[in-house]
Amino acid sequence: MIFFDNASTTLPAPEVLKAYTETAQNDYGNPSSTHAFGREANRLLETARHSLAEDFGVAKTHRVVFLSGATEANNFFLRGVAMRYQNRGKRILTSNVEHPSVRNVCQELEKEGFEVVYLPVNAKGFVEPKTLEEAMDSKTILVSIMAVNNETGAISPMEEMAKIVHRYPKAYFHVDATQAVGKENIPWQDIDAFSFSGHKIHGLKGTGALLLRSSIMPSPLHIGGGQEGGLRSGTVDVPGAVSLALAVHIAHRKRQENFAHVKAIHDELWNYLSQNPEVRLNSTLEGSPYILNFSLLHKKASVVVEALSHDGIYVSSVSACSSKGEPISYVLEAMGKSEGDARNSIRLSFDASSTLEEAKIFEQTFQTILERTVNR
Repeated sequence: MIFFDNASTTLPAPEVLKAYTETAQNDYGNPSSTHAFGREANRLLETARHSLAEDFGVAKTHRVVFLSGATEANNFFLRGVAMRYQNRGKRILTSNVEHPSVRNVCQELEKEGFEVVYLPVNAKGFVEPKTLEEAMDSKTILVSIMAVNNETGAISPMEEMAKIVHRYPKAYFHVDATQAVGKENIPWQDIDAFSFSGHKIHGLKGTGALLLRSSIMPSPLHIGGGQEGGLRSGTVDVPGAVSLALAVHIAHRKRQENFAHVKAIHDELWNYLSQNPEVRLNSTLEGSPYILNFSLLHKKASVVVEALSHDGIYVSSVSACSSKGEPISYVLEAMGKSEGDARNSIRLSFDASSTLEEAKIFEQTFQTILERTVNR
């Protein structure tokens, strides 16, 4: 099996699975309980919380809220901030290439009377700082722009954007960092709030976190026992928190080593695809090497993806979170790609377990499939 769909999910690391299992079996007390067993569970929870904040370099400025993943974190923060701070203004800025867990929340907030501005991206797939600067005003209370695009790997200039947003004291800067954690050098301390999922970095599905500046108090999504500082009521998944903290720690520790490894694989495939007359590249060399997106000019992407799958090579035709309901990529359309290219794209995504040998097998198999596939 060759798994080139790591932007959708990753194989859990053995040590992460071990940490989850051992905690679940040995420290299954409720962290809200006042007895010794519960206090030990709470100690493990708070140790995981501190470890996360330390690894991101924000232990003195941010707090950690454990959630089920980036989708819940994005929903919680966007809606929570909008509800809590709407007396300051009802204007929200985001990009027109955000993940559905940001995009769709913003569309719902529009129905509730908020003004949402969807900032355009350039041909490389990210919002230019000047575009953001021109859109900011005194009524803006929230800006949400992803760090790395999940379809194309386009990297947003986080540091410049944070500086622009912070010129407006009523506005908060939120970042969906799902495809950036452990991969890109991000100025985490400059960002007011950022969210991510564990299963993108060899953690477990159903784990994730929101790190937000301690002074921010969004409205909670639901009410209950007041766990997670009153922001997310419900019994906290201690094994999930412990395993997530470990996954983040490993990802940060191996970031530079993994980056160099993945870039070699990316560059091999980039060189092959850039010379293939059947292909048009959508990703750019300035983007993340973990993601490589291209469109087929004459063959149908869904047919080629299925043929690759039959040969044990797994890739995506669109984002896994959009594939069942949206056959066309709104991300590629926003970049100015043709409707044909937006309907006919393929995404390869890599991690440290990917190899150059796998890349060359992909090239050979892909070429064979193109030759035997009829034109669309």
